[in-house]
Amino acid sequence: MKLQKLCSYTRRAIQDYNMISEGDKIAIGVSGGKDSLTLLMALSSLQNFYPLSFEICAISVDLGLPNMDFSPIRKLCEDLNVPYFVEETQISEIVFERREEKNPCALCSNLRKGALNDLAREIGCNKVAYAHHKDDVIETMMLSLLYEGRFHSFAPVTELSESDITLIRPLIYVSEAEVKGFAKRYELPVMVNTCPVDGATKREEVHNIVSDLTRNIPDVKKRLFKSVTSSNIEGWYGDKIARY
Repeated sequence: MKLQKLCSYTRRAIQDYNMISEGDKIAIGVSGGKDSLTLLMALSSLQNFYPLSFEICAISVDLGLPNMDFSPIRKLCEDLNVPYFVEETQISEIVFERREEKNPCALCSNLRKGALNDLAREIGCNKVAYAHHKDDVIETMMLSLLYEGRFHSFAPVTELSESDITLIRPLIYVSEAEVKGFAKRYELPVMVNTCPVDGATKREEVHNIVSDLTRNIPDVKKRLFKSVTSSNIEGWYGDKIARY
C-alpha cells in the first residue's frame, strides 16, 4: 500500500467520525510495532494538507523489558519533524515480578495506556491516537462474543472524562495486510517484541480463528467488520457512512 492510499483511508475515518478539530494537539502512541509506525506516517503526512490545523507528537512507553531500543523511532520522528517522548516505567517489573500475573495482558495494557495518557496530558495534548486497525476491530468483537457472551467492540472515538483526553483510532479502515505491506514498502523501523507472552494470548487465538474462517469464507472479514459498523454498538454510526 502506498502512502497516498493510507492517507485516503485515514482521512475518511477521521472525517466520518469527526476525530480531529481545529487546533487539536494529538499524541500518537508509538510502541515500535508496524501499526503504530504506520499511524505515525499517516498523521504526519495528513498534517500537511488536511483542511483543519492540528499538531502531533509521538510517545513511546518503555515497559522496562530487555533490549528495547527506541533510537530508530527517534530517528524516524526527527526525519518527520515530529516531537518524540519516551516515558520510562516499571510496568514489566510490576506485571511479571511483583504481581506474577498468569494472564498479564490486561494489566499491562491498562498500565501502558495510563502512562501514555498521563504524559500526553502533561505535554498539553487533548487527544491520543491509537493504532487499532480494521482487523483489531473484528478481533475485539470476536473476543467479546466468545469470552464475554456479548456483541461489542471499541469505538472509533472514546471520551475519557476523568483525564480530559479523547482517544481516536484513525486506522479503522485499514486492514492488517495493508499495514504489513505499507511497513515493508517504506522500510519502517519495526521493533522486535520482547514481551515473554507475545503470541500466547487469547487475542492471538482469536486471530487464528478468524484466519481459519477466511480460508473457507474469503469475504468473512468484510462481513464481520460490517456487523460492527452497522450495529448499535455505542460510538459506531450504523449504515450512515461509507464502508471500507
